[in-house]
Amino acid sequence: MAKTSSVQKNKRREKLSALHAPKRAALKAVVMDREAPIEDRFEASLKLAQMPRNGSKVRIRLRCEITGRPRGNYRKFKLSRNMLRDMANKGQLPGVVKASW
Repeated sequence: MAKTSSVQKNKRREKLSALHAPKRAALKAVVMDREAPIEDRFEASLKLAQMPRNGSKVRIRLRCEITGRPRGNYRKFKLSRNMLRDMANKGQLPGVVKASW
């Protein structure tokens, strides 16, 4: 099990990212627009830098939904490799079967 503080911090980042996503996207569009005046682009980049860093989507860590494990996760299931194997063996994941040949 991961530390609960790490899991809560990641959840807080997810909320903050969802809250700031539209504003960040608008500012990034202005910064990346080559046709816009350089002053506007610079001002937009300064505003983007003033926003909270945890509001960025890249700060979110993919963690297992059950254990909070930060490594060895499958995006499709949002589970770590350990929990994926346990749940698949118990038949709790529909459509997942153990390979045998």
